[in-house]
Amino acid sequence: MEGKIPRHIAIIMDGNGRWAERKGLPRIEGHRKGIETAKDIVLVARRLGVEYLTLYTFSLENWNRPPEEVEMLMTFLEIHLREEAKTLMENQIRLKVIGRRENLPEGVRRVIEEVEGLTEENDAMVLQLAISYGGRQELVDAAKKIAGLVKRGELEPEDIDEKLFEGALYTAGVPEPDLLIRTSGEKRISNFLLWQIAYTELYITETLWPDFTEDDLLLAIKDFKMRERRFGLTREQALGIVG
Repeated sequence: MEGKIPRHIAIIMDGNGRWAERKGLPRIEGHRKGIETAKDIVLVARRLGVEYLTLYTFSLENWNRPPEEVEMLMTFLEIHLREEAKTLMENQIRLKVIGRRENLPEGVRRVIEEVEGLTEENDAMVLQLAISYGGRQELVDAAKKIAGLVKRGELEPEDIDEKLFEGALYTAGVPEPDLLIRTSGEKRISNFLLWQIAYTELYITETLWPDFTEDDLLLAIKDFKMRERRFGLTREQALGIVG
């Protein structure tokens, strides 16, 4: 694919429930199909040369869904993370999970730690899963971490800057997304990576996540390549025409 591939793509995988409802199926079948789609897209992104892929897998707000649905989602998550460890190793993909994992069932936490450890040295792509995640909560947790340093006398308030704050986020060490894709046509961020997407290009597609394919991803990347990213500069400055 010609042109520069986004270094970091983030995806809000939306529409599993609606996909199932439209087909007269239980909502959980939409989630099952959504997991299969995620597995496919991970390998496509790896093949295209994407360095970081962040998938919004389970938000903090999702805990408020019917208990039976949440329980099944946690079961799916545990099973598929364990099953996909071999694929991650074969493709040199490193797993990183962000969010309040203390809320997760013990079995899910355990398999996350196992697969993160197993894939720690893989360097072809980082797959970052946002699980039990909320953007506002991430900012609160970062503020608490920094406040603790100040309280213990390890940091002076005047030394707090953007770089230090970024280092306190769940995503420390991971570059900001270049492209954020949202499926299902909804035009909102849904409490996802609020700090990190300040200058991210947004792409919204009507396609429901279970129907999202390699072609859909390529369309999003093609659209991204047509954007002019200026980061607050003039067009001439961004292009390096003037100083």
